[in-house]
Amino acid sequence: MIRLWRRDMSLSERLGVGEGKGSLLGVAPAPLPTMAAPGPNISWLPEAPLLTPDQPIFLMTPAAQALSGFFVWTALLITCHQIYMHLRYYSSPNEQRHIVRILFIVPIYAFDSWLSLLFFTNEEYYVYFDTVRDCYEAFVIYNFLSLCYEYLGGESAIMAEIRGKPIESSCMYGTCCLWGRSYSIGFLRFCKQATLQFCVVKPLMAMVTVILQAFGKYRDGDFNVNSGYLYVSIIYNISVSLSLYALFLFYFSTRHLLSPYRPLLKFFMVKSVIFLSFWQGMLLAILEKCGAIPEINSPEVSVGEGTVAAGYQNFIVCIEMFFASLALRHAFTYKVYMEKRLDSLSQGNDFYRCYIKWISKVYTPLLKIQLFFVYAEINTISGLFPH
Repeated sequence: MIRLWRRDMSLSERLGVGEGKGSLLGVAPAPLPTMAAPGPNISWLPEAPLLTPDQPIFLMTPAAQALSGFFVWTALLITCHQIYMHLRYYSSPNEQRHIVRILFIVPIYAFDSWLSLLFFTNEEYYVYFDTVRDCYEAFVIYNFLSLCYEYLGGESAIMAEIRGKPIESSCMYGTCCLWGRSYSIGFLRFCKQATLQFCVVKPLMAMVTVILQAFGKYRDGDFNVNSGYLYVSIIYNISVSLSLYALFLFYFSTRHLLSPYRPLLKFFMVKSVIFLSFWQGMLLAILEKCGAIPEINSPEVSVGEGTVAAGYQNFIVCIEMFFASLALRHAFTYKVYMEKRLDSLSQGNDFYRCYIKWISKVYTPLLKIQLFFVYAEINTISGLFPH
């Protein structure tokens, strides 16, 4: 303690540093900590468990495949029966051909999604399967708009009903920007062109996706600027939003004319099957980007997060198609055309009976006259050649 207070000693001497003596208070200094030898990079976070055949994720289990298969094949039976009934009572070909094409969306959507789920572990197959589905989506939009025009008698008949009427301005219906305007041929053609542009953009982007996939520049859920998924998603969103808005404007302007055909359920089903399924896939991609959907990495199989998100999307679509088949059965019912067919057959039978009755009335006297002349001719001939 005396050394600590002596002024003629330096601080290092008072602390005993460098003299081989003990440290402060005579305690031997502790050895300096040495750096551990560099080893493997070990994280404090627990590692994700490896996928084993005994513990597969839900999408790879037989239960998921059987459950999705049950909903898919049930939807196929319901829709195929409905298509058959439309073809059996094919009383309005101009309308029913569009309805049959729209109904085919359930078999194509359901079977395509189920195949994608069966080949879930391959990261490329589902892209090619979805390309077929995307192209048919565009075809369905075209047929639905054509069906609405067929219901109303064409563009000229629609304009004869709505031309010059003021457009109701409403923020709820998205027509506030059309305040002070009236319905015109330009408005109707905007609705038609803005809706049908989706029929061009959708197949084109599907082909671009296949090309980017072949060159390794596309992966679901990858929003990197160097990946094609970001740009394809932006174009899709613009096209889908514009088409959906134009289709809604067309419904808003013609809803009173379409009221005998129950348009609300038809519009809701087509928009929900096509447009909501797209945004459903976008939501899954965002969840995958946030880390809610992890990748699969195991000695047996390796699947990226984007493919896992697409697998969940296909599984959900398989189940949704069952409910879509039930809703489409009521939206595009065949019973109306069955009644028309039976009425036409009954009218045809009545006409046939009237025709037969008329023929019998006219032909019977003629037959009697003809038989009289034949009988007279026979008598004449028998007189010329007596036995």
